[in-house]
Amino acid sequence: MTTMATKPHAEPAVYVYEAPLRLWHWVNALSIVVLIVTGYLIANPLPSVPGEASDNFLMGYIRFAHFAAGYVLAIAFLFRIYWAVMGNHHARQLFAPSLFNRDFWDGVWHEIKWYAFAVKEPRKYTGHNPLAVVVMHFLFLWLLVFMIVTGFALYGEGTGMGTWQYEWFSAWVIPLMGQSQDVHTWHHLIMWAMVCFIIIHVYVAIREDIMSRQSLISTMISGWRMFKDDRRVDDGH
Repeated sequence: MTTMATKPHAEPAVYVYEAPLRLWHWVNALSIVVLIVTGYLIANPLPSVPGEASDNFLMGYIRFAHFAAGYVLAIAFLFRIYWAVMGNHHARQLFAPSLFNRDFWDGVWHEIKWYAFAVKEPRKYTGHNPLAVVVMHFLFLWLLVFMIVTGFALYGEGTGMGTWQYEWFSAWVIPLMGQSQDVHTWHHLIMWAMVCFIIIHVYVAIREDIMSRQSLISTMISGWRMFKDDRRVDDGH
């Protein structure tokens, strides 16, 4: 439930993101960057490399980096689910948005107007603002699940029948989506959706750090959210 504080914020900073969550954020970010770069090169291979083919393993290294980053991403996501249960209420925000709360949607609408430069005063939140919660829940978390599932389905084709990757993913994902090429196409398409999300995510973080006078980027490093004035603050519950 979202509650808005009526008194000015008196604390110089609020501890929001615990160390395990911050670690997941940066490991996740690095993994996604590696996956995007190597995934693009897998779909659009380099034209040539010098020397004998037997002396080169460039695409093999690229594929290995892609698969390794995929495993890191999947394991880290399982840990993130665990921490959503064990961590503080900010760790659960992205997994349980208050979709049936009128105040929550009022906050979403206000943030839309704020990003459209239609209102002059931002609302301050110790956690994610309501619009960020909605966007990251539906356009990041679920896309991340899709990429992990389809990625393992494609990987299972290489490991072959009888392996856990094939039995847990390939055996049902590929028939469900039609054929292997369809899975490849959707996996690649959602990669570009993730690229768009990252661009917007970085822009919004920098914009909010400057315009709303509250820390965002440094908060994901230190865990502390700092407010630069005493305007109204949402406690993010």
